[in-house]
This record gives sequence, structure tokens and C-alpha cells, in this order.
Amino acid sequence: MKETSLLFLLFLSSLLCCRKSQARLTISPSRSQLFKRDFVSLICEDDSSAGWTVRRNTTKKTRTQCGSGWGKPAGSSCRNDYILPQDSGVYWCESREGATSNSITLTVTGGSVILQSPVLPVMEGDDLTLSCQSKPPSNLPAAFYKDGSLIRTESTGHMTLHHVTRSDEGLYRCNISSHGESPPSWISVTGKPTTTSPPISTTPPISTTPPANVAPPSASCSFYLGFMLLLHLLVFCPYFISTLLMVSLYPHRDTGSDLAVSMVMTPSTQADQGLADDYDDVTTEHHLN
Repeated sequence: MKETSLLFLLFLSSLLCCRKSQARLTISPSRSQLFKRDFVSLICEDDSSAGWTVRRNTTKKTRTQCGSGWGKPAGSSCRNDYILPQDSGVYWCESREGATSNSITLTVTGGSVILQSPVLPVMEGDDLTLSCQSKPPSNLPAAFYKDGSLIRTESTGHMTLHHVTRSDEGLYRCNISSHGESPPSWISVTGKPTTTSPPISTTPPISTTPPANVAPPSASCSFYLGFMLLLHLLVFCPYFISTLLMVSLYPHRDTGSDLAVSMVMTPSTQADQGLADDYDDVTTEHHLN
């Protein structure tokens, strides 16, 4: 018994260890390009206690953990109060078991222009808004480029692409003539999840719930119905059983009646025979006299 319990506990432990939790990396402020000396916070969003930490790959080191020469860890998050161009790289969350989250590419520039673009991929069919921001901030006209080609120039420094498709995926940058050009950022577009619509039916669906104006039977009503059913069974069953017995015994009762009649009639016949004999004796005696 002890061996069985131990094996069961080991099986449960293996299931828990093999379970891969999923986390989501978010960033604040939510943008993929930052100015030098900006503040940034990276958060591993997860509802389990898998022990997620933030790691990164840069041009100098790979898979370095927050707190190992960069950033300040705080639980499952990491903050950097003074980010530098050498902090540019790919960031992600990783658990103790080796599970990983989505990744975010950060670009830190020492220039005076950045392109504010979504950190996560854009859903196909959604709108995409890009902003060309200078330092100090200003709403100056900006030219937007995709894959090295000019898209258009916006007087407000903001450009919106409506109902994006996979063809809008690419490398974007912007330029403010009086300030300079931003680093490029790759923008990904993902397809919407496909959902199958139920077939259209011409017949109304069958409802499994009672109508609103029909109240469900109460407990007292159910008890009364059950009591009446039991009462009918107690009264009807003996009557039904007795009727079956009477029907099954009916032929035997008829045979018994015939025997009784024959037994009764036989003495009567013998008595009548005796009377007849006496009558003959009387008649004979009368003739002799």
C-alpha cells in the first residue's frame, strides 16, 4: 500500500514538473524604440508561481538575466532607470523549467528622433498608427518609410494605416527634416483566428429550459405527486394481484363444483331407488292380500 501511494505521488509530481506555464512579456512605456537615458520596465505577466525572470540577448552577451550586470529585478519584472544604446536587443521571460514567453525587440538611440510603433504584432484587419517623435517633443511634419520607400508625409507627425493586411508587414522608419531620422523597426501582422459559424437552421432550436412564464414544480408539489403515486400503487397492486389469482384458479373451482354436485346427487338417486323398491314391495303385498 505504501509503495502504491509513493508511486502515485511521484506520478503527480512528474505531471506538475512537465506542465509548461505560459507568460506574456509587456513593456512600459509601450514602444519598441527608446531615447537614451529613458526609463523602461519589463513585466512577465503570469498567474502561476513558475518563477519567471527577464532575460535578453544583446550584441555583447546572450541569455543574461535581469540583475546580472543590467536592470533591477522585482519579482517577475525588471526595471531599468537609465537605459543606454548598448541595452538594445531582444528581451523575453523564462521560467525555472525553461519555458519562454513572447519576445520584444528594443532599440535605444542616442539620436533625437524615434518611431513609436506597436511592440506586439498587429492583428490583420486592425488599424496601425505610427508616430514620429522628436526630443524635445513636437508635432512637426514627418515622412514615413516602409522598406526604404516613402509612404507619405504627414503634417501632424502621425500616420494611420487602416485595415492592415500581411502586405503591410515590413521595416518602418520616419524622418523629421529639422531633427533627423529614427532607427528602423520591424512591424509584424498576424492573421485573425478562424472561427467556424454554425449552420443556419430553418427550424427553431429546442430549448432545454422552461418558458419564463412557467414556474418549475416546487418541492411540496413534487412530494405530493410522489405520495399520490405511492398511494395508488399500494391500493391498485393488491387488487391487481388478487384478480390474477382468481382468473388463474377459476377452471379448478368449476371442476370442484361438478364433483360436489355429483356427490350430492348420488345419495339422492340411491334414496329414490330405495323408495322405488319399497313401492314395489307394497304393491306385491297388496296383490297377495
